[in-house]
Order: sequence, then structure tokens, then C-alpha cells
Amino acid sequence: MQYGVPAIGNVPRGRVALLQHALDTYASETNKVHATWLVFADADWGFRPHARSSSVGEILKHQLLSERRFFAEFLGLPEPAAMAVLPVEESVQAYAARLVELARPRVAFLAEQDEAWWMERVRFFDVERERSWVFWRRVLHTAHHRTQLTVYLRLLDKTVPSTYGPTADVTWEGASPTLRVEN
Repeated sequence: MQYGVPAIGNVPRGRVALLQHALDTYASETNKVHATWLVFADADWGFRPHARSSSVGEILKHQLLSERRFFAEFLGLPEPAAMAVLPVEESVQAYAARLVELARPRVAFLAEQDEAWWMERVRFFDVERERSWVFWRRVLHTAHHRTQLTVYLRLLDKTVPSTYGPTADVTWEGASPTLRVEN
């Protein structure tokens, strides 16, 4: 697939080869979130498609804070204090930059962990789960909010970037949207 310049490019090799896909996926998902956020303008910060929906700005704040919570409280990574997570400037650019700034050391930390660390059971809200399970839950949570924002982009009549393949706005030679049996 062809994406723009990745925010996180060189993913370190993990100690556990079987879990390299986790590092690659987290970096890739961060890159996709970053690209999606950057389509918004600061004027879109308060947009919400429904009174009970979160605004663009609320989703960006939630993403940064909830990632910090998952990685610090549930997975045990060294993270900044919650009060230091959000940028001072409420702008799409500042929040997108902060997303990447927080993600890069996470990838490096995760690469250094052994299989026992990934399989250790940890507290996750009111239950215990393996760290690998909590990690994948985080990735899915991130994908959920990115998907929300791609719907917002469509409603705002903005370009929807490629995430897992072509979109109605972004495609390339050889891209196959798999809409026909032949594909």
C-alpha cells in the first residue's frame, strides 16, 4: 500500500520475533491516526455530527489521554504524568505532533521486552489480562476512534486518507477495493 511519509518510520526489531507484528502494527496505526488527524483544520475542533457525539477536539484529547492510561497504568510503561500529556496549544498540529512524540518511546520500550513480560497478567480495569491482550485492546480502541474521525471527515466533505487500502479519495495503480468477485 502507498501511504504518505510515516510519522514513525524505522521500527526497532523486538526481542521476541513472534511479536514483531505488534510493534509494526502499533507504529502503523499511529501513522494512520496521525495522517487522519492532519486532514482536520483547527476550525473543525468543535465539530460533532450529533449532540451526543464527541467533538473532533474531544476525540483527540481522549486518544492522547487514554493511550497514556493504557500504557502507564495497565501495561506498566514509563509515561509522563497525565497532566503533562496534552499540548498547551489546542491545535490539530500540536496534538498530532504530541501523538507521535508519545508513541516513539513506547515502540522502543516494547521492542526490549521479552516473552514473559508480554504474557504477564496485569490489572485491566476490574479484571486481569495478559499484557499482549491489553496491548491489542489498545490498538483496537485507537482504530475505533480513527474510524469515527474518518466519518467526521466525510461529513465535513474533506479527503479521507488511506488506512487499510484505497478510499474514494486516495487510490493508486494496482489498488483493489475488492468490490467484485474477480478481485
